[in-house]
Amino acid sequence: MSEILSVEGKTLLLVDDDRPFLNRLARAMESRGFKVRTAETVAAGIAEARGNPPDFAVVDMRLEDGNGLDVIEALHRAKPDARAIVLTGYGNIATAVTAVKLGAIDYLAKPADADAIFKALVAEPGTKAALPENPMSADRVRWEHIQRVYELCNRNVSETARRLNMHRRTLQRILAKRAPR
Repeated sequence: MSEILSVEGKTLLLVDDDRPFLNRLARAMESRGFKVRTAETVAAGIAEARGNPPDFAVVDMRLEDGNGLDVIEALHRAKPDARAIVLTGYGNIATAVTAVKLGAIDYLAKPADADAIFKALVAEPGTKAALPENPMSADRVRWEHIQRVYELCNRNVSETARRLNMHRRTLQRILAKRAPR
């Protein structure tokens, strides 16, 4: 109960280009006590973060006009103590590490429900996540490696393909897909 009271009146910025999901999440977070603002693009999210930095933020990783990590970075610069989490359907270790380095406190895979998002936002700093029940598959390990190299190459497809010794178009197809289980 104290967690719900601690967010009463706090501002929350939601950035996602999936309008139905954004609207549902906004209503769910308002019912938990947040004052919610929304944005559907990286540009709008950055403008919100810089103009009136929120206390909390939930940002989708891939948006139509760019990378949600740019919003996380802008928010962290404008308000270093803001608590932000990243949501993505394209989860991988490399982008999770990058998100945390840029100021995110957590990284959740889509589909994430409002309860999981709320718990991540209000979790005590230093709380450890539960260990996964199943280890990664070989396909997932390969995909994680590709994503790590992609992030190390500053998301440059041509350079990543060269370093992985694979055709650029093949790499683009792999990057466009969701992570294997």
